[in-house]
Amino acid sequence: MRPSTPSILMQIQPTIQKFARMLSSVLQLEVEIVDNALYRVAGTGVFGKKIGHRLNENSQLLRHIIETKAEKVVTHSRFDPLCKDCSNKDKCEEKAFLGTPVIYHDQCVGVISLVALTREQQERINANIQEFSDYVRHVSTIFVSRFLQDQAAGENIQKIFLTMIENMDQGVLVVGNDQKVKFANRMALKIMGANPESLIGKMLYFQPLTFKSNLKHGHMQHIISFDDRKELIIGQLHAVQDQWLFLMAFHQSHSSANFSSVQEGPQIEAMIGECRPMRQLKKLISRVAPSPSSVMLFGESGTGKEVVARAIHKLSERQAKPFIAINCAAIPDQLLESELFGYVKGAFTGASANGKTGLIQAANNGTLFLDEIGDMPLTLQAKLLRAIESREIQPVGASHPVPVNIRIISATNQNLEQCIAEGKFREDLFYRLNVIPLRLPPLRERQEDIEMLIHYFLHLHTRRLDLVYPGVAIEVIDFLRRYRWPGNIRELSNLMEYLVNVVPSGEIIDMSLLPPNLVSSNEVIGLSPSRTTATAEYQEESVTALEEMERQMIHGALSRYSNKKQAADELGIGIATLYRKIKKYELA
Repeated sequence: MRPSTPSILMQIQPTIQKFARMLSSVLQLEVEIVDNALYRVAGTGVFGKKIGHRLNENSQLLRHIIETKAEKVVTHSRFDPLCKDCSNKDKCEEKAFLGTPVIYHDQCVGVISLVALTREQQERINANIQEFSDYVRHVSTIFVSRFLQDQAAGENIQKIFLTMIENMDQGVLVVGNDQKVKFANRMALKIMGANPESLIGKMLYFQPLTFKSNLKHGHMQHIISFDDRKELIIGQLHAVQDQWLFLMAFHQSHSSANFSSVQEGPQIEAMIGECRPMRQLKKLISRVAPSPSSVMLFGESGTGKEVVARAIHKLSERQAKPFIAINCAAIPDQLLESELFGYVKGAFTGASANGKTGLIQAANNGTLFLDEIGDMPLTLQAKLLRAIESREIQPVGASHPVPVNIRIISATNQNLEQCIAEGKFREDLFYRLNVIPLRLPPLRERQEDIEMLIHYFLHLHTRRLDLVYPGVAIEVIDFLRRYRWPGNIRELSNLMEYLVNVVPSGEIIDMSLLPPNLVSSNEVIGLSPSRTTATAEYQEESVTALEEMERQMIHGALSRYSNKKQAADELGIGIATLYRKIKKYELA
């Protein structure tokens, strides 16, 4: 039964709901705020439903905070003693919880809780317990002194919002819809090498370097432009009411690359790279995509030939029609003909009773991508040539041809001219397919793109595997720039997937985490085989020496200050970072 008089928190519910959304955006966690009668006052995500309704009996954590007037932290929900009698324990989606009482006249008038529903959010709470606790405790005090004593809270909530992000050890920018910078905390200014006078009020533009539709959220590399400067910053861009919030990653690459030419030429989705060969390739693709002429892609294995083929299709007038891909080397010769041309009922023993539509016919009015075209048998090459010239196909066992309208994009990593000389590939088919030849550069010719691709795949795999986004040491980036990448893009993607699995949560990928066979490989440009191992050993020794120096500095600061915030200030790091380092070096 709803009380006749609303609680003091419920009386200012719209303001508290606005605050909850801001808090959730900054901390990247779900927020739930209840009053002392367990009525939900505000919330985000799943907690944004049933505002004004009383919570059910499964609210032991919130009841405990209200009764004890004490903060409660649960790093692994369901295993806490307070969760023992919860009837919903087995179905609970909460992974971690941090709840803080709101005290007014020595009474608990409500609870502000931060909730983790994903593994990444759980890691975020576990790694920042003290910092988040300080934030919310501070906010709770402000609720009392500002909100509950002054109903004109619109201006106050903005002050709280800015006070909170000013003290984060994560860089934060607030930009209005007019593209002007409204706020930048001290860490953002440090990362960008700017001061408030040179940034606040200036026009600022974000350009994500990876803009595939499923990569709009999460950590990405952005080129941030203001005045005549361009900075490459890794972070997340969020729309919050009438402004943009840019949360910078804890670890930045500090790239020295020149991005002045990034906006030149077309930007083609999923084709990541801004080096000269890639810009030239993108220009060519944008020119030839509208044409119906056949395209042949030449490139080593793993250079992304199918990605380019799909980009051509998407930029063509056939984009709404089918894109059918087939790997000629992956299908046995005896099955390839029926796969490409299809067959009619009873065409041969074992054929489907209903017949089968071939891939060429399935691609009608669209695009057919023939990968590894050099492995197609000579008999099928002749049949494919007839299909291209006559614009019709004859399924196996059929008595009448079927008209088709397709554009063919083929790809190979072989020297087809040599295959022609050896009688393995038809010259007339080669000239039919090779109307527009495009060469894809191997990764070893794209050193300028390595860093961009590293972060592209880090984002891709951390999102897919629900892991925390790691930093990358500059030594690792330099090493990977010198590596020759015999497996090209595919090898780089596999390496990044390996690294996100082995790097400790929230830490930096350093040389010690690279696979030994990669570090000792002969595929490193500018290093002899004998020097490669020696360099790896030297780098490992250097990392160990730096860690010992860091451990001693932190130990010294902790011995001088009993207050960890003062120790963090002396070391020039945030309080959350200090707690991570204390845990790493076992200094507690």
